[in-house]
Amino acid sequence: MTDRGYRPQHGPFRPEQVRSGDPYELSQGHPIYCAPTGRDGTGPNGLGFAVLDSDPAVRNAGVDTGLAIGPGTLRAPDVAVNFEGGDGTWATTAPLALEYAGKGQDEAELRTKIAELLAAGTQWVWVVRLVGPRRVDVHERGVGMRTVGSDGTLTAPGVLGLPVPVRALFDREVAHEVTLRNLLAAKGYPDIAAVREEGREEGVRDNLQRLFQRKLGRPLTEGEREAIRGRLESQGSDRLGDVVIDLDGTALDQWLNDPSAV
Repeated sequence: MTDRGYRPQHGPFRPEQVRSGDPYELSQGHPIYCAPTGRDGTGPNGLGFAVLDSDPAVRNAGVDTGLAIGPGTLRAPDVAVNFEGGDGTWATTAPLALEYAGKGQDEAELRTKIAELLAAGTQWVWVVRLVGPRRVDVHERGVGMRTVGSDGTLTAPGVLGLPVPVRALFDREVAHEVTLRNLLAAKGYPDIAAVREEGREEGVRDNLQRLFQRKLGRPLTEGEREAIRGRLESQGSDRLGDVVIDLDGTALDQWLNDPSAV
């Protein structure tokens, strides 16, 4: 983003005068031209959105979401998390905002934008630095700015459910890994290994059920399927394999339908 003609005194423009898609933000009534994103920032912007939007605790996230945070102020963070409010075009609040600062960044304008967001109720503004050592400047409401290096992690209690590695905000491979972690966590899986293990267990169960049906010479009832699932958990696949191989059909029927059988 660049600042074209920014003045500290209050200007005449209001958020309701800006249309969705217009290349402007407003600061105290003055238009701030939003230039196209350079190639150093366009990829990371998408990565940051994917990482934050996929967090299991996040309700919503948006790219360039307009936040009408004052009579003459309209700001659009690169990524806004859990934005809400507003009956018209614009949202009004977002507890977490993400900004990317690349080549040509107007630092004075960025400082103004951060100050306006924090003053309006945003709890955290994370600024990902794409020039020099990769890092994130964390601006927290009521707390001084701190910098977290590329090997660090970021948290936003009450907004994000999981920590965010700094590298995930600019490194494509790490971002994909963290996004996958988030999606799995939302479904109750700690990692991809747990998904594979569940798939393996389902395969074992399905194979055992087929063996039981072949030995019994008939389809299993739903109660018998539940019995197999329960005994698979309590006795293990080796034990059920021995049972279905060693017993004849009549004995297997009795074993399967006897809750006390081991």
